[in-house]
Amino acid sequence: MQLDSKVNINNKKKIVNDPVYGFITIPSEIIFDIIQHPYFQRLRRINQLGLTHLVYPGAIHTRFQHVIGAMHLMTKAVATIRRKGHEITNKEEQAVLLAILLHDIGHGPFSHALEHDIATGISHEEISSLFIKQLSKEFDNELDLALKIFANDYHKKYLHQLVSSQLDMDRMDYLNRDSFYTGVSEGKIGSDRIIEMIEVKDGNLVLEEKGIYSIEKFIVSRRLMYWQVYMHKTVVACEYMLIYILRRAKQLVQEGKKLFGSPSLIFFMENNVSKEEFKSKDTLDKFSFLDDFDILGAIKVWQFCDDKVLAELSKRLINRDLFKIEISKNPFSENQLAKVKKDVQDSMQLNSEEEVDYFVYTDILRNNAYNEGRENINLLMKNGDVIDLAEASDNLNISALTKPVEKYFLCYPITSS
Repeated sequence: MQLDSKVNINNKKKIVNDPVYGFITIPSEIIFDIIQHPYFQRLRRINQLGLTHLVYPGAIHTRFQHVIGAMHLMTKAVATIRRKGHEITNKEEQAVLLAILLHDIGHGPFSHALEHDIATGISHEEISSLFIKQLSKEFDNELDLALKIFANDYHKKYLHQLVSSQLDMDRMDYLNRDSFYTGVSEGKIGSDRIIEMIEVKDGNLVLEEKGIYSIEKFIVSRRLMYWQVYMHKTVVACEYMLIYILRRAKQLVQEGKKLFGSPSLIFFMENNVSKEEFKSKDTLDKFSFLDDFDILGAIKVWQFCDDKVLAELSKRLINRDLFKIEISKNPFSENQLAKVKKDVQDSMQLNSEEEVDYFVYTDILRNNAYNEGRENINLLMKNGDVIDLAEASDNLNISALTKPVEKYFLCYPITSS
């Protein structure tokens, strides 16, 4: 499989009509060329929120839309920082725009749900780095600075923080965009106001003190979106069913069974591709041919497979016959788990405990809206001091939101017994 490298067409100053922000200008020829590249166009075929549309039917927006929106917000952030007296060269601006544009390019099909099953031992951030490196080779090293910023290897640390931190343009976009497409209004944030309050102090990104209430709303919105959308219990059930479908299929393929699938999907089923192997252009190209369509197309066929486990899981997901999911503040006991497994095994006439494990899942959901241990959001006070948001806030909710919330779940098919 070979991908075309540079796209040889006449560039123009393009605009994108975005439903969240209105008209977005593509700011340079190199950015336009990167957007046109097959690696990037794949993002049109990866849903931003995976299977969330099975709960919120409007949530069918893509990674492509998200990264274009995040790039748009980055242009505003750069303009704000420049206006406040900090130098960002044209080369740095282009690099940070490319870094945010490509920050999700390493996502696999259905985003986070399949991150550890399609590609094992490597994160989507690491795959993104490899894609950026490969694109830089194809574009005469023009993305080398973008890669440095993405990897936090550039001396202006605030540029990386605009791409990846608790106050980055990624979160600014996905909260508003996911809120828009799901219809969950609690997720809407004042991104324009927050971006206007951005400052740089001692080389790091900070927020002016007067932006404290906007950022409090941002943290609360993020918390609500996690429980109402990203960790909605039915969404969790969908994602775990999908994960176990792929695990069963991969097990069968590696045992020698022939299953339907695109060449790239079968390649990743047959092989446990290592982090080192991902450095090969051939492996990257194969990964770049994988998207949501490969997975859904395969699952539609697998529902008629002669393997009972794979067929049953696939049929249920395709027809939205979803598993029941129970949420608890406390772990489920061994007795509870054993009873559910016994009921499922008897009702579905499963042959072994191994088969039962494909139908009964238990795990922990963690929601940490503001992580004090990961590049804190710092406020620049009027007297020049820099203090952490949780310390400065007079909103008791912020202190509470620094503590991670854990919930336990038990997921299983509804049986007739």
